[in-house]
Amino acid sequence: MNPAFSVLMFTVASGAGYGLMSLLVLAQLLGLAPPAGGRNLWMPAGVALGLITLGLCASTLHLANPKNAWRAFACFRTSWLSREGVLAVLYYPAAMVYLGGFWVSGTVTPWVTASGLATVFLGLATLFCTGMIYASLKTIPQWHLPLTPVNYLLLGLMSGAVLLLALVGDTWSAVRLPYLCLLLIGVAALAKLAYFIRIGKPSGSSIQTATTFTRARVRLLDQGHTADGFLNKEFIFNLDTGHLVGLRSLAVVLAFIAPSTFIGLFARTGQDAFTVVAVASMLAGLLLERWLFFAEARHVVRLYHGDQTV
Repeated sequence: MNPAFSVLMFTVASGAGYGLMSLLVLAQLLGLAPPAGGRNLWMPAGVALGLITLGLCASTLHLANPKNAWRAFACFRTSWLSREGVLAVLYYPAAMVYLGGFWVSGTVTPWVTASGLATVFLGLATLFCTGMIYASLKTIPQWHLPLTPVNYLLLGLMSGAVLLLALVGDTWSAVRLPYLCLLLIGVAALAKLAYFIRIGKPSGSSIQTATTFTRARVRLLDQGHTADGFLNKEFIFNLDTGHLVGLRSLAVVLAFIAPSTFIGLFARTGQDAFTVVAVASMLAGLLLERWLFFAEARHVVRLYHGDQTV
C-alpha cells in the first residue's frame, strides 16, 4: 500500500493523544495522581486533546472528496471506519464533562467518575476501531490479523505513557511513571516483533488461488494497466527488500530501545531533558513503524498486475 503521510500523522498523533488521556484519567480516578493542577491535569489534558484533534484533522487530508466526509458516519452497524468516526466525535463531550467536573468540584465526584470512565472507554474503543479498520480487510493478508488492533492499542498506550512522563516528570509518588513506561514499551515491542514475524510467513494467496487454476503454473498474458490509475497509486507500492531489515531495525531502535534507554537515564538522574529526547525518538520511530505498516501491506489486486504471491 502507498503510505500517505496524512494517515501516518493521524494514527500516530491520535493514538498518542488517546493513550495519554486514558492513562491520565485512570490515574486521577484511582487516586494515583496528585490533586488536579496545571501540570498534573490541565497541561497533559490539553496536549492530549490537541494531539487527538491534530490527528483527526490530518485524516481528512487523505479524502479524495472531503465534502462527503459526513458519509463516514452513516454505517455504524457495519463499518469500522464509521464506528471510529462516531466514537471520536462522542469522545469530546465526555472529555469536556470530565474536565469540567474537575474544574467545578476540584475532586473526584460520582459525576466526574462516570464521565472519566466514559472518556477512557471511548478513547480506547476509538483506538481499537482504528486498528479494526485495517484488520477487517481480508484483501490485505498483512493486516488481517488479531495483532493489528492489539498493536494500535499498545502503541497508543505506550506513546501516551512516555508523553505523560515528559509532561509531569516523576512527581507522582503513588506510581513510578518511568517503570510504567518501561513496562508498556516492553509489551508493545514484543507485540510488534510478533507482528513482524507473523507477516513474514506466506499468506497462501497466489495467482493460482486468485484464478482458481491450482493444478498448474499460471502466467498472466495481460498484467493490467500500468498507467497512474487509482489501483496503481493506492495499492501497488514496491519496497526494496534489501532495505526492509534496516528500516525495521531502525524503527525498533527509535520507537522502543532509545526511549527505554533515555527513560532509564531519567530515572537515575532526574534530568527532564532525557524525557524530551525519549518523546522525540519515540514519535520518529512510530512514524517509521506506521510507514512500514502501510509499505509492507500487499493488496491481492497485485496478483492481477504481475505478482505471483502476496
